[in-house]
Amino acid sequence: MEYSEKYLHLGERVDPDANVICIYKITTDLDIKLAAAAIATEQSTGTWTSISTLNDEIFEKYHGRVIDIQGNVATIAYPEDIFSLDIGGVPQILSVVAGNLFGLEGLKGVRLEDVEFPHSMLREFKGPKFGIPGLRKILKRPEKPLVGTIVKPKIGLPPKGMADFIYEAGMGGLTNGKDDETLSNQRFCPLEDRVVAIAEAIDRVKAETGHVMIHAINVSTRGDQILEVAERAQELGASELMVDVITCGFAAVQVLAEDPSIKLPIHVHRTMHGAITRNKDLGVSMVVFAKLVRMCGGDALHVGTFGVGKMKDSSAEDLANQRACVGPELPYEKVMPVCSGGMHPALIEPLVKITGTNVQIQAGGGVAGHPGGVRSGARAMVQAVEAAYQGIPFSEYSKSHQEFREAINKWG
Repeated sequence: MEYSEKYLHLGERVDPDANVICIYKITTDLDIKLAAAAIATEQSTGTWTSISTLNDEIFEKYHGRVIDIQGNVATIAYPEDIFSLDIGGVPQILSVVAGNLFGLEGLKGVRLEDVEFPHSMLREFKGPKFGIPGLRKILKRPEKPLVGTIVKPKIGLPPKGMADFIYEAGMGGLTNGKDDETLSNQRFCPLEDRVVAIAEAIDRVKAETGHVMIHAINVSTRGDQILEVAERAQELGASELMVDVITCGFAAVQVLAEDPSIKLPIHVHRTMHGAITRNKDLGVSMVVFAKLVRMCGGDALHVGTFGVGKMKDSSAEDLANQRACVGPELPYEKVMPVCSGGMHPALIEPLVKITGTNVQIQAGGGVAGHPGGVRSGARAMVQAVEAAYQGIPFSEYSKSHQEFREAINKWG
């Protein structure tokens, strides 16, 4: 490889308001400086050999700069001007910060660990319409964790079966329900029929108890149809929308968040993210995706279970994901972090000790698998959240709450 050391600017201070600054972890047998320069070259003005069309003026204005190397971690600054003028152009942003570099021959592995955007670019994004404050206002739940479920089995129930599940969950006190990520518009459960049935179930819960609940309908589909599908779901009574952001693309979230006709919160699922985020030496960290979701307007985002659920994650990484959702580094409304994946009532105490109360805790099997059925499973989740919120030890609280006690006996 003939990458030039002209891309190395170690120790140079760059203007954070004029550059996109990326942190990469690199695995290579090459000198780390050469490897980092290769990334800066490939993703900005250069290629694998010298070229006659790259003059000094173009190079100076547009080349990526390796400004720091610590061990095998390199920081590279890309000039703001090499990014698209399109408002909120996430596809082109990703093509620069996470593009061809993964295929470079001299790199055994490279992972984009984090990215910081200049304010001039952040202003092009609008962020969430609702976020944490909006969701809490809708649900009339100002402080306690939101507590929800995913309809199980994830595939197979007809609209009436889905509605019955949500009715029982709502009667048990859950604030949130959602479709599973694999459910969209299958023959056994057409989207329009499902929306109507679930909306009626939620209305029944409110009429009978006064309890407010919302359910995220999965509108993930083709890019040229997602707005139309979302508008139809909203028209039929949906109370929240859901998008599979990795499979649909960030633009799918953005078009729903920014279109004035959509007046519902957007629940963002991260299905397939593990193919990109799980390998610690290759790919893109979930933190980057979390920042992009917040920029594009997601109102709630799956961030992991902080090492206490079924998914392969860790408390430290998930805390970073949570920070991307709620931290002051981005100038937008806060996104509700969602903890989902193998959750059940006995795990809520350790989870809330890590996350605090500004989270949405969801259980699918942890509700449907309760010995007393869905309503009892929902009550057990609500009881567990109440105990955690009040700081009452689970061992004590379960003595006076049967559904909770049964859940702990089964899973705890």
